[in-house]
Amino acid sequence: MKLGFIGCGNMAGAMLGGIIEDEIYSPADIIGADVYAPSREKIKEQYGIAVTDDNKEVVREADVVVLSIKPQFCEAVINEIKEEVREEQLFITIIPGKTLAWLEEAFGRPLKVIRTMPNTPAMVREGMTGACCNQYVTEADMEQGLTILNGFGKTEVVAENLMDSVTGVSGSSPAYVFMFIEAMADAAVAGGLPRSKAYQFAAQAVLGSAKMVLESGKHPGELKDMVCSPGGATIGAVRVLEDKGFRSAVFEAVTEAARISKSL
Repeated sequence: MKLGFIGCGNMAGAMLGGIIEDEIYSPADIIGADVYAPSREKIKEQYGIAVTDDNKEVVREADVVVLSIKPQFCEAVINEIKEEVREEQLFITIIPGKTLAWLEEAFGRPLKVIRTMPNTPAMVREGMTGACCNQYVTEADMEQGLTILNGFGKTEVVAENLMDSVTGVSGSSPAYVFMFIEAMADAAVAGGLPRSKAYQFAAQAVLGSAKMVLESGKHPGELKDMVCSPGGATIGAVRVLEDKGFRSAVFEAVTEAARISKSL
């Protein structure tokens, strides 16, 4: 079995790290294509896979093909490769806004497709991926797809009509979290803490807090209340966040990301 990537950007690189480290596929069984030479050469040097500038070569050689391309290039790439597609091939797509129905129409034929939305923490094997599939994907196909996706984090199968919400809450959210960490660190620097230590304190606090949500089984509101002593510093900080519309801003950001994803 051979795995192919069309598009060798950051997300493809993030996926490859976990896939190879977990020995799901060996570098000898992976081929990647990218029209941009620096991207494909970087992937080749970093992971030792075969690379090419010919998308059709990937489709001819691979049993599972990952489409890791931007939405604006999707139609052109599909038009280029669709005559090479074989009935037994499995496609995994990482293309915001492109539905299973759209993909099947673009290819002009029935084909096996798992539509996904991962996020960049895949680069440190802590990715979160939403996935759905069309009716041609068998249980064995889905199991194979999930094995690949779980190589760089966790995966949840969701209904396709929820995929844009997955983009808002997971696919795009690392950017929100990085902004939050940066803002906390800036405030700590203003208070006299060295910047390197400020980032460490802020980032570790976010990491630990997220782990508490995932492992404690407690509601985030309950965990928040556990930190807020009566008349203390934390409840004072929470009051400021509420006054500045923190939760409303996050709500609107997630909603806007989902809206844009749907329109791509």
